[in-house]
Amino acid sequence: MAVESPGSKKKGYVPKWQKKQTLAEQIGKPKDLAEIGLKGNINVIFKQGNETRTTIAMTGQPIRDVATQAGQFIKYGCGKGECGTCECLVNGKWIRPCSTVIPADLAAGDDFVIQVKEVKAKDTGSGKFYTFKSIVKGFYNNLLGMVGFVKYRRAAKKNWNERREYEDLVKQKTMERKMKRLQTQQEGGGSDSGLSP
Repeated sequence: MAVESPGSKKKGYVPKWQKKQTLAEQIGKPKDLAEIGLKGNINVIFKQGNETRTTIAMTGQPIRDVATQAGQFIKYGCGKGECGTCECLVNGKWIRPCSTVIPADLAAGDDFVIQVKEVKAKDTGSGKFYTFKSIVKGFYNNLLGMVGFVKYRRAAKKNWNERREYEDLVKQKTMERKMKRLQTQQEGGGSDSGLSP
């Protein structure tokens, strides 16, 4: 049985599914990140808007992996550092976390601050199968299809006639060649090849 979540907006709304807590949420935030098994000597801070996430890392560790262990979402595109979808700002320079690693010139205990681009909120649908908008769009698409049938009908008929004429011509030429071959075989005495032994 689902229990009403305290943050639900609608009164009396009972959600079908509830988000389970992660182990980190159940245990609580540790005071020292090494307590949860992370290794490293460089503090990495991800900033996105008003939200900040912190973790520790070692030099040479891919920033993509560090972001994952910090629970920081970064929108990726190609994953090879070519498209620039994942670009982040570090010390006034744009880097691409999908192909960049923690630099080796940082000393132990230094902070490596990564400013992550804001991600636009996703549009949420109503969850209904039929809405007024979907009915109007369906009608519009069908109308466009009917207009297309009427508009291109003549061109399609002309194309069909041209194809039929070409196929008939190929059939006629094939029959002529076949008849010519049979005629030469009959004149040659019925031998299959034109060469004499």
